[in-house]
Order: sequence, then structure tokens, then C-alpha cells
Amino acid sequence: MSVNPRARWRIVEAPVIRSVGAELLDEVEAFLRRFIVFPTDEAATATALWAAHTHFMEKWDTTPRIAFLSPEPASGKSRALEILELIVPRPALAVNMSAAALFRLVGCDTGLPTILFDEIDTIFGPKAKEHEDIRGLLNAGYRRGAYTYRAKSGGNGIVTEKIEAYSAVALAGLGELPDTILSRCIPIRMKRRAPGETVEPYRRRLHACDGNALFDRLAQWAEEVGDQVAWPDELPPSIQDRDADIWEPLIAIGDLAGGTWPAKSRQAAVALVAAAREDGSASLAVRLLGDIRTVFGDVDQIPTVALLAALCNLEEAPWGDMRGKPLDSRRLASMLTSYGVRPVTIRTTSGTTPKGYKREAFHDAWQRYLPPPTCPAPE
Repeated sequence: MSVNPRARWRIVEAPVIRSVGAELLDEVEAFLRRFIVFPTDEAATATALWAAHTHFMEKWDTTPRIAFLSPEPASGKSRALEILELIVPRPALAVNMSAAALFRLVGCDTGLPTILFDEIDTIFGPKAKEHEDIRGLLNAGYRRGAYTYRAKSGGNGIVTEKIEAYSAVALAGLGELPDTILSRCIPIRMKRRAPGETVEPYRRRLHACDGNALFDRLAQWAEEVGDQVAWPDELPPSIQDRDADIWEPLIAIGDLAGGTWPAKSRQAAVALVAAAREDGSASLAVRLLGDIRTVFGDVDQIPTVALLAALCNLEEAPWGDMRGKPLDSRRLASMLTSYGVRPVTIRTTSGTTPKGYKREAFHDAWQRYLPPPTCPAPE
């Protein structure tokens, strides 16, 4: 037996009861599908794995957030949290939870809670600046050993309280999440049911017993095989860095279960990571880098005025309407500064010397943050 230096997990021989875990995860996924129309098979797989991983929280260094998001109501987001509530340990299902309540919940001594946070858009909507403490706790709690701090009244005045933030979190809401939270998430893009899609009507009084039975079996499985949790031997090549942090616990659960689950967990990881990259979950600044690369084509420099005009004319790009106004030179410069790109004085073929950007200034950022171009630059 050897110890992986990156984690608490012991690398051991394959457990002999993996077929029991595979059967159990099959039943968990089937139970979820009874009441939820998932956008893809991989989304259902990820949700089942996430539910199972909450029973092994002492084994992980990181715990991914799972976020059920949609542009419109009535898409199954809240239902997903209601079903998860039946099968995860110490669930706390809440709507518009206050920061004080969240701090008390995470800091309690009765065991790690599983936070099921509904209507998260009310927290991170127009009043997002009023909820930075909640954002900080959700961000910090993604990693074991992270702490968050709050000021509270004590006998000697205001004192600072240190709270361990680590806990499993599922979110549901309309629209998008802040980039810092989304980067720690498995986003599940929910949709309204199509006319041909049906689910079993959920009634807690009728179905809680089925969910509770699965909870008991998951808890027993975790107790029996917890010491056999192992670091995944291999991750798909596209799962790296933060994506690896997110998916390693779920892939470890798939490997522990055996059967079809090692392959299913990896397939889900590849599909959902690719979808997250495609659906705009990357930051707006990364989108800007990609669009600037498109505008540059094969030219070596471009005036700021021309760059802004071209960006605003890109089809389906957001630059023409940034909260009611087009992207301007000041915001453009601000968004690019963090990548080490700044406007400079350039000389055009007509002899003028406007402010602009040189292609060479973007090379490092393009290589670090963008995939390779899919086609040659236009001539």
C-alpha cells in the first residue's frame, strides 16, 4: 500500500465488492430520472456521482459544486434539489439563505452539511455586492482546510471568528453564476420538458421512503468501502487543472463502484467539461481574447477604434451591448490588463499614430487561455 502525496487517499488493490457499488449507483441514477428530465445522459450520471460523493466527504481534498441552471423557470432545477435532499447526508435545503444562517450551518459541530441552495440568482443578481460574504464562503468551501472569517460581537467588543468552510454544495437558479463560483462547478443546463418528455409526479409523502432507502444504502456503502477510495489512475487528457480538481472525486466514486461506472464517469467528465467551455461558462475576458484573435486575422497591429468597431460587429458577440452601452476603449484596456496586454501607440500605413494593439502582445494570453485555432487565419 502506498500513500498518494497529493491527497489522503490510499492507493489500494481493486475492492472485491465493486459490483455492489455499481448496482447501487444504477439505482440512484434511475431514482433521479424518475422525477427529473436531464438535458443529457452525462448530466444524470454526474448528478448520481455527486450525490454519492457527499457520503465520502472525509476522503476528498476538493468537493465540486453542482449547479442546476436555466434561463427560464419551470425547468426542473428546484426539483433536482428536492430529490437530492432525500439521498445526501445532513441536507440543508434553503431559499435565499442569509449569510449569518449559512455561517452557522457550515460551522456547526454536528457534521458536515450538504447545502442545497435554491434561487441562487437572488443572491448573485443585481445585489451581488451585498452578498460577497456568501460568495467567499462558497468559494473557500470547495477545498478542504480552507477557512472563512466573520466579525461578531463578543464580550470585549468585535471579535473575528474563524470557520472551516469545507462542505458539499448544490445550487439552483436562473441565469448565470459569478465566474469564481462557476469555475468550481459542474453546470447542468436544465431545460423545460418537451411535449414528449414525461416524469413521474413527485410527492414527498409518497416517495421519501424510496429516497431514504437509497440514502441508507449509500451511507452503508461508504462505511464499508471508505478505506478503499483511491486516487484515479488515469484522467482523460482534456480534464486538467481546475477541471481535474472538480472531477477527481466523482471519477474516484466511479472507479470504486466498478461495472460500467469507471467509463461512465470519465465520459461524463469529458462531455460536461466540453459543454461548459462551449456554452460561454468561460469568463467574459476569455471570450474577449478569442474574439480579438478572430478580428486580428493575420494583421500585426490594429487601432483601438478599428478593433472596437470590429468587435461590436461580430455576430452573436456581446460587445455591442455591455449593459446598455457598447464596449469602449477604457473597459477594453481594463479587461486586457490582467493578461499583460496594454494599448500602445502604433504607426499606420497612412502615417497616423493612433493608440492601438499589437498582435505580439496577445501571443502569451492566446496560448495560455485559448484552444488552438481550428482553421488558418484569413488572408
